[in-house]
Amino acid sequence: MTSQLNYAYCARTDQGLIRQNNEDNFVFDESCGVAVLADGMGGYNAGEVASSMATTSIAATLTHWLSNSERSHHPDDLCRLLVVSVERANQEIRQAATTNPAYKGMGTTVVAGVFKGDRLFLTHVGDSRCYRLRGGALAQMTKDHSMLQEQVDAGLITRALAARAPGRNLLTRALGVEARVPLEVRIYPVEADDLYLMCSDGLSDMVDDDSIANLMGQATDIATRASALIYLANAKGGRDNVTVMLIQAHNATAS
Repeated sequence: MTSQLNYAYCARTDQGLIRQNNEDNFVFDESCGVAVLADGMGGYNAGEVASSMATTSIAATLTHWLSNSERSHHPDDLCRLLVVSVERANQEIRQAATTNPAYKGMGTTVVAGVFKGDRLFLTHVGDSRCYRLRGGALAQMTKDHSMLQEQVDAGLITRALAARAPGRNLLTRALGVEARVPLEVRIYPVEADDLYLMCSDGLSDMVDDDSIANLMGQATDIATRASALIYLANAKGGRDNVTVMLIQAHNATAS
């Protein structure tokens, strides 16, 4: 008998209480272990266009490659695949922004992962995040590409003060803005009962880590927990669109 991991996915998105439209988008493909979430920015509807382009393009590239059983799924290949998929989306968004006046200046954050076997291959651009809840402990697996995070890294401001400081949304990286975007792919071991959260800053700006950990750790199905996270973000003000994606790892025994 060999022990394997299976994954369950659930996502919820909400416009929030202030915004006139929802510029967040997400895509997941359970059969290929792909999860992509994006938070767009730009003029009227342009942010929504950028985030939709990002999630659709990245997921399509990943699933097309992963669904071909004859291809190698070596870790190095998966890392390169993630980079290629995000770079392609960056070029597509940038091209649309430069050729259509209505889309001028649009861009988007993105967090994208491939859950393969007992590993997570993860990349991100901007301040959309990925968290992991393991044994009741919450860990932030991504680091925001933002001016405020750079100040934290330089020791100019503490993490606690940064959580309440203005200017949290001034990004240093986004898709569609520059011809090239720096990318890092990290590989994380996954354990049975891990619960992963991908989210837009509409959640992380409104809800503190302790509250996120508490709701993620509830003894309910992941759909209920996803809805509870959305509800709390809105209960605390709902200043932005909020999107959450939960991915639960569990044991599957195969002979």
